[in-house]
Amino acid sequence: MTLLTDTASLERFIADLAGEPYVAVDTEFMRDRTYWPQLCLVQLASSSAAVAVDALAPELDLEPLYRLMADERILKVFHAPRQDLEIFHHESGRLPRPLFDTQLAASVLGFGDEVGYEALVRQVASAQLDKTSRFTDWSRRPLTGKQVEYALGDVTHLRVIYEHFKGRLETVGRTDWVDEELAALLKPTLYETDPEEMWRRMKVKSRDGRFLAVLRDVCAWREREAQRRDQPRNRILRDDVLLDVVANRPRSLDALRSLKRVSLDARSAASLVAAIDHALELPPDALPRLKPPAPLPKGIGPLVDLLRVLLRLASEEHAVAQRLIATTSDLEKLASDDEADVAALRGWRRTVFGDAALSLKHGRLALRARGRRVELLDTASGHPVSLAS
Repeated sequence: MTLLTDTASLERFIADLAGEPYVAVDTEFMRDRTYWPQLCLVQLASSSAAVAVDALAPELDLEPLYRLMADERILKVFHAPRQDLEIFHHESGRLPRPLFDTQLAASVLGFGDEVGYEALVRQVASAQLDKTSRFTDWSRRPLTGKQVEYALGDVTHLRVIYEHFKGRLETVGRTDWVDEELAALLKPTLYETDPEEMWRRMKVKSRDGRFLAVLRDVCAWREREAQRRDQPRNRILRDDVLLDVVANRPRSLDALRSLKRVSLDARSAASLVAAIDHALELPPDALPRLKPPAPLPKGIGPLVDLLRVLLRLASEEHAVAQRLIATTSDLEKLASDDEADVAALRGWRRTVFGDAALSLKHGRLALRARGRRVELLDTASGHPVSLAS
């Protein structure tokens, strides 16, 4: 178990990975005081060695690590890597390729929705994680041996889990299911923030175009300000304070300062007022619009409930996490439209659920209770059918 603190040591470890089919990867980072995640530690494990890379060491250049992440000859194995991928994308402009996600594989193999790493370590690797360093401040130096040992546990057990899942996926013929999901994870746009779109995250009831224009420009201002200062967006303006600003639309520094919960320096305050002015001066045809949510057609609720029962049945018969197959929104759209643009009607999901859902909807299949079980029937023959066949 080694802590690498200089570029030469990192280069040597990566050179030793030549010929390895995969490397297990995890990161430790801090984000409570910054906008961008502060990368503190990177853990790497090959089949025979494990190291922790001190990303804050003054004599260490992480470029060899970023080259490894881009090396398509070596598979990078993570668990629930969304935040890790965001870090690598921000720091290097590249995403790790090729990729394997053990949480995703676990969902495909029937371990439930978003199963945690600790549970997989216990169930698959037959081991226990040391929890004593879980809430450590990874930015403080020096790191203790106990901290490094704890961090390395996140990749040493990951090797065992990956090997187990790789074999099971091949046995049940679901490797391509995981590949299909991983392709979606590797879209760079997932890890890029567009300040002009941040207003869509806010929960507001108003559909007034002028209100939405001010909301859009103030949210964009806050996002850029948070990026410029490298501070969490809620340290610039909390959501509730931001909505207060939007509702009051102050067009002068004095008017802005009259809002009791707003505390900004002169430069930031002036730029915020300018953003509000811009939104208020927009012509009517440039105002944003929000479509009201379309109500479900009358009487379709029971059909959605039937599809939900079918989804539960498909999840149990295929041993795949229910939420991975279809969401409630998918079911509602599918109930309303045979050609709905939903994941449940594409790829492997259509095979395990989507086609049966359409057949149920049109009366070619039926559900019945038999004792304490629910069965699926072919309505033409009256015989039970299995979703897993």
